[in-house]
Amino acid sequence: MPQVQLSLLDAAAKAFTTYGFASASIDVIAREIGATKGSVYYHYRSKAELFFAVHKRAMVINLKAQLPIVNDAGLSPMAKLHEMAYRHAMVMMDSLFYQRVTVQGVELHQSISTTPQEREALTQVIAMRDAYESLFEQILQEGMRAGQLASLDVSLASKSILGSLNWVTVWYRPREGELPSARQRIAKQLARQATYGVVEDSAASGDVTRPLRRPPGTSA
Repeated sequence: MPQVQLSLLDAAAKAFTTYGFASASIDVIAREIGATKGSVYYHYRSKAELFFAVHKRAMVINLKAQLPIVNDAGLSPMAKLHEMAYRHAMVMMDSLFYQRVTVQGVELHQSISTTPQEREALTQVIAMRDAYESLFEQILQEGMRAGQLASLDVSLASKSILGSLNWVTVWYRPREGELPSARQRIAKQLARQATYGVVEDSAASGDVTRPLRRPPGTSA
């Protein structure tokens, strides 16, 4: 994605979060990056289309964070679930403006989808959300088969886990001078809580955090 377009999406995510969809005008978004209104319309034909683009970029960020874990044969299902919850919480904080837009929900998308192009964008967003949730369902099923996770409705369990982690976008407020370790501490606790909420009783004595590998440059 060209840098100018990425900067535009960054500005839009911040504006939608700060002012809400109704009040975040194209003028406000353009001023955020010192651009003209016309330059915004060059890339996106409407504010709704821009809103969908922000949501889609957020989902791309999320999927890229999780796929390496899902495909890591060296991690047990329980360790995968813990790492996925950890990374989801970190992404919620690291790309806070984007993630707050996604938490505004598909309901808002449905209310602003009026053109065929916007309805198609809505379909794509829903498909990406479903694909993301299915990754958690997949690992929950693997954990159940391995006897590490309790026998649960995987759809309900994944929605519950993601719902609790998504709530970070509501209460988390980055502080000036905050170190990455502060976010890592929050994510680690939330991941532990999410994992032990679905763990099989016989596996609860294990430390789900031990098999995990952190990305370079981070600490537990």
